[in-house]
Amino acid sequence: MRADTATRPGTGLRRVLIVLCTTEIISWGVLYYAFPVLLPTISSQTGWSLAAITAGFSGSQIVAGLVGIPVGRLLDRHGPRAIMTTGSVVAVLALVALASARSLALFTAAWLVAGVAMAGIFYAPAFAALTRWYGPRRVSALTALTLVAGLASTVFAPLTAVLNTAVDWRGTYLVLAGFLAVTTIPLHLWGLRLPWPAIEHETAHTPSAVARSRPFLVLVVAMSLAAFSVYAVVINLVPLLTGRGMTTSAAAVALGLGGLGQVAGRLGYARLAARTSVRTRTLLVLLVSAVVTALLGVVPGPALLLIAGSVLAGVARGIFTLVQATAITDRWGSVHYGQLNGVLTAPVMLTAAVAPWAGSALAAWLGGYPAVFVVLGVIGVLAAALSTASVPR
Repeated sequence: MRADTATRPGTGLRRVLIVLCTTEIISWGVLYYAFPVLLPTISSQTGWSLAAITAGFSGSQIVAGLVGIPVGRLLDRHGPRAIMTTGSVVAVLALVALASARSLALFTAAWLVAGVAMAGIFYAPAFAALTRWYGPRRVSALTALTLVAGLASTVFAPLTAVLNTAVDWRGTYLVLAGFLAVTTIPLHLWGLRLPWPAIEHETAHTPSAVARSRPFLVLVVAMSLAAFSVYAVVINLVPLLTGRGMTTSAAAVALGLGGLGQVAGRLGYARLAARTSVRTRTLLVLLVSAVVTALLGVVPGPALLLIAGSVLAGVARGIFTLVQATAITDRWGSVHYGQLNGVLTAPVMLTAAVAPWAGSALAAWLGGYPAVFVVLGVIGVLAAALSTASVPR
């Protein structure tokens, strides 16, 4: 099948986009955003420490990044249907194992299995599917996907809280497992039936040669540093704001408004991509994120100014997701997107998994969160500077 056949407008492409929007918001909501809501209850009912429980969850992110590398190769060859359907099945089994775990070791092991599922159903395979099927129109499809999936916390955090009140954390995970099973498994199996296009080679370079090249290695380092800065900000923003004198509820509102900024940033990405080169927009997005982060650490108030900073940080965070999603195709085309994106995503997920803990550790070491945000801003500036050398000639 020719590459351009699958990129023609039609019900098949619309079905794919609708299916992936639906399954991504459910998958992220169930596997990721339910956890922080259930964390205090899990600790109080089991006696396990918050740190030990969180370590299992962080382990799932690391496993997802590592497993994503071979998953990327399979995506390039066979497409997303079997991978994402299998990932949904594994996710259901992992959630049942979480709900049934009577020891911390079994609980942690279940999270590691969940990490395998994440590699098959989170953003990376969905990005690969839309990149290949939508071709030149991929930016609009990726934007739509991230806009919808960005609402996962909005939908599933309160839903999880209600379930937890009704049936405790074990029952909640069982209910969520059943919901994931009856929605994402049939949707992936039925909705991703488009033939996988065999695209002619767009580059003479093999994926291994690209992965060893200087621009790619620089890109990996830049994106990993940027992810560390961006995701440490998300988790540590509330402690920073409460330390500035804001109430916990006001700080939570600021964090929520940052989520709205994230959506707004993604809405404007297509226009930004059309008007800038890949080097310019990557530098611009990473630099703005770094400057806003540093300013949050320096500016003591008033509260409205800090809230505005949170919104701007959300805008930069939202655009960063799409900069990362298009980083491979903008530089090396879409032929080996799955494999190369898997290699890029692994260290990015590792730094994102470490960032929440590292932010808290830095706060204890540096004597407070303002200094942490300044350090994160400096790390972001370094990432922005490195990104300028990540574009091949």
